Amino acid sequence: MENCIFCKIVKGEMPKKFIYDDVKFLAFLDIQPVSSGHTLIIPKEHIVWMHEADDEIISEIFKLSKKLMIAIRNATGCDYVQLSISGTDVPHLHVHLIPRYFNDGFSRFPTKKYKEGEEKEIIEKIIQAL
Repeated sequence: MENCIFCKIVKGEMPKKFIYDDVKFLAFLDIQPVSSGHTLIIPKEHIVWMHEADDEIISEIFKLSKKLMIAIRNATGCDYVQLSISGTDVPHLHVHLIPRYFNDGFSRFPTKKYKEGEEKEIIEKIIQAL
């Protein structure tokens, strides 16, 4: 993709030091980290949304995520590594691996309560969509 910053990184058009590089994936530090060691994993192939990727890519990116989560935890001494796939900031599938600490006070997602009957309705819609 011509204007995709991650595709430019894959092509070597943007300077980046890689944590991991193989035939299908790159991993590198996020330029706006939530915490030190915040890493992004991207497929080298331009894929916008996770649901557009084939099952092999999905399987491999999660296996790589686990491998890197262990390395990040060992390297940073964090309590755990949060995995997030948000996808709206750059239109290229990417996994965030964020070192977290039990008392870091970080809350990523706002929450809400379901209105009366709303929970049942959404469950039925999702089941029908399967």
